Amino acid sequence: MAEITNNPGMNETEDLNEILQVRREKLRELQENGQDPFAVVRFDADSTAEGIKADFEKLEGKKVTVAGRLMTKRVMGKASFCDLMDKTGRIQMYVRRDEIGEEPYAGFKKFDIGDIVGATGEVFLTKTGEISIKVSEIKLLAKSLRPLPEKFHGLTDTDTRYRQRYVDLIVNTEVRDTFVKRSKIIASIRRYLDGQGFLEVETPMLVANAGGAAARPFITHSNALGEEFKLRISLELYLKRLIVGGLERVYEIGRVFRNEGVDTRHNPEFTLMELYQAYTDYHGMMDLTENLYRHVAMEVLGTTKIVYNGIEMDLGKPFERITMLDAVKKYSGVDFNEIHTLEEARAAADAHHVEYEKIHQKGDILNLFFEEFVEEHLIQPTFVMDHPVEISPLTKKKPDNPDYVERFEFFMNGWEMANAYSELNDPIDQRERFKAQEALLAQGDEEANTTDEDFMNALEIGMPPTGGIGFGIDRMCMLLTDSAAIRDVLLFPTMKPLDK
Repeated sequence: MAEITNNPGMNETEDLNEILQVRREKLRELQENGQDPFAVVRFDADSTAEGIKADFEKLEGKKVTVAGRLMTKRVMGKASFCDLMDKTGRIQMYVRRDEIGEEPYAGFKKFDIGDIVGATGEVFLTKTGEISIKVSEIKLLAKSLRPLPEKFHGLTDTDTRYRQRYVDLIVNTEVRDTFVKRSKIIASIRRYLDGQGFLEVETPMLVANAGGAAARPFITHSNALGEEFKLRISLELYLKRLIVGGLERVYEIGRVFRNEGVDTRHNPEFTLMELYQAYTDYHGMMDLTENLYRHVAMEVLGTTKIVYNGIEMDLGKPFERITMLDAVKKYSGVDFNEIHTLEEARAAADAHHVEYEKIHQKGDILNLFFEEFVEEHLIQPTFVMDHPVEISPLTKKKPDNPDYVERFEFFMNGWEMANAYSELNDPIDQRERFKAQEALLAQGDEEANTTDEDFMNALEIGMPPTGGIGFGIDRMCMLLTDSAAIRDVLLFPTMKPLDK
């Protein structure tokens, strides 16, 4: 971490090395005097910074005990001010030699910014009107051997912030707020689904067959079993097995892994939530999605109107519902209802400069039109329904138009936020869909599915009509925290090693 110092005349590396040496000498001196801070095993605090401020009227004149990190220190002879930061925020402490004693005060003056301390004292209001603690006892709980970034410049380099998130959380309070909010979002989702009678479950991450999505898996090897395994790319196939087993409403929030590119909205490992509900369809999933998003926004943000990158999106209004065919016609002018053959679809793609591959069928080309002309316009909450069967191998066909399926994708801010189906429960049809996927795999499509025989066995046992949906938790957190990139809502995003 590059250190910016208060002495521009010094070489930064030399200055940092000197600071490191001084701090280690302080630690050595403490240890030699029997005051090793790392020997402290427990400190019981009874108050927090924000708690003291919120209850000042009740706590004024009362003794409190706090613990946290020393963020500033202003030594003024026989008295000093310092700021302590705990998980809730900062509070000022007033430390006087005559109050804590001459020897403890001499020790306090050697404390460094970044040290972890515990303190007891009386809550009071300074002459400038700041709620503070008049310290009667202060103790060093852990020594910081490496300095924090200089306060006026801070930690701003994004690569360093992502690699050293622990420092980022200390010096950038808005980052801490984002991750607190992320935790609240996930807790709110759980509360809503639990209240709707859903059961949270856990399914395998190491799988023999990585199905349920179109993505390239990571591959690993089990020494104990002598078998090749894949890291899951989806939660779908195991959750459907549970529907077969009679657990009629299930959900899982968990990590999935896709061996693909990294950008502002993609990370090789990310958090997905999938849920399945027996005896409903994709319309039921639309209703659930609307209600869930409104519930989370109100509970976490206190409003159904959210602002992302300066754009307001209203979750309080009914979400728009439009078919993929109508959306493509609206934004590209091409009516795929009038396109009946693959040759006609290719001709339309050529005319509109939409690139396609030889393996693409008519439905694939419709989807390419959608990605090219439609997605960027879907800013307000929108359900795009009725996808072509070619791109939906696990979805029920529409009874009145078997070229299309009962599926929707939920969009906000031009991003896909969720993907849902009326789940295919016909094992004969499902086997044919898997065969078509395997044909694509043989032609070089590394994202195509393969037949999962145990899943097929489960379908043959019998799965009731079911609605299912997958939510991208990270993108949801990005929108609700106004975060520019997925790495801003992942505590430890995937990074290339520094030596590479």
